[in-house]
Amino acid sequence: MSGAFFKNVIPDDGHEPPDIDISVAHQARMYNYTLGGKDNFAADREAAEKAIQANPDTVATARANRAFLGRAVRFLVAEAGIRQFLDIGTGIPSANNTHEVAQGVAPESQIVYVDNDPIVLAHARALLTSTPEGKTAYLDADARDVDTILARAAETLDFSRPVAIMLLLILQVIDDPYAITSRLLNAVPAGSYLAISIPASDIQPEASAAAARRVIEDVPGISFTLLSHAEVARFFDGLELLEPGVVPVNHWRPGPGGPDPVRDLPCHVAIGRKR
Repeated sequence: MSGAFFKNVIPDDGHEPPDIDISVAHQARMYNYTLGGKDNFAADREAAEKAIQANPDTVATARANRAFLGRAVRFLVAEAGIRQFLDIGTGIPSANNTHEVAQGVAPESQIVYVDNDPIVLAHARALLTSTPEGKTAYLDADARDVDTILARAAETLDFSRPVAIMLLLILQVIDDPYAITSRLLNAVPAGSYLAISIPASDIQPEASAAAARRVIEDVPGISFTLLSHAEVARFFDGLELLEPGVVPVNHWRPGPGGPDPVRDLPCHVAIGRKR
């Protein structure tokens, strides 16, 4: 792989280039490829294409998840009055990131992103800027290391005030997602929100399972768990589950024109409020 390719991928922000093994696929870079991004390598593209072959709706689902992020953040800021976001497993920055949507509505919004992919870190340094009124921070941390995330996020966020916890397309690669989510929710006050998206086991089950197997085969050390509607609803036990509840990603408060009335994309999403 040429050095020129690295220069196109890694921004020149004055930091040393991260140590990236381009011979193996990485989930964040595969997701970037499915979104039509350019910040990926041959191994990522090859692995993503295998998943797409197994389930052709992989691309549509990734893009619908990105659209859900935008709708969710706009709702949380404009209607729920949230001004603080903890976005875990953010992935490589692209258009309409959480801070851009939130600060576009309320410039004073404060956002903390969490990821542990070195290429994500490199892009975050260059691209995750903030409004003068607000704050945007990036934590290089594993999603399972809740103690570190909360301690470092507290340098930017005020955990005595409501926070929106964003866990979009990340819980499927965490061994005990219920425990992680519970610990995060215990750290935030009443009036906080939880937003989740996760690949579904009960929508296009055969194709979805085949795509998950392809990811497991090509991404070293990754686990990948699909969850049913009932299993996703468990994350919201004790929370006020907002309408329309747990639904396919393209059915959560769709914009003009609405979702395809027949086609359900294989990803469950929901938002809940802590009482």
